[in-house]
Amino acid sequence: MSTAEANLTTCRKCREGVMLPLSDYGRDGASIRYKAWVCSHPDCGFNIRIDNGEVTFGRLIGQSRK
Repeated sequence: MSTAEANLTTCRKCREGVMLPLSDYGRDGASIRYKAWVCSHPDCGFNIRIDNGEVTFGRLIGQSRK
């Protein structure tokens, strides 16, 4: 485990990966820090997101067409 990974939270679903923070941009171009957290383990896929002020978790994730 790297030093950076040692500071991240272990995934509570698979207990093998760590939760990685992801940022995004809002509709007006403002930065949204830590909009989502995703598990680093490729077979797990657990995630937590904030969408329009609502917290969701466990949704399937995929690649964006953007």
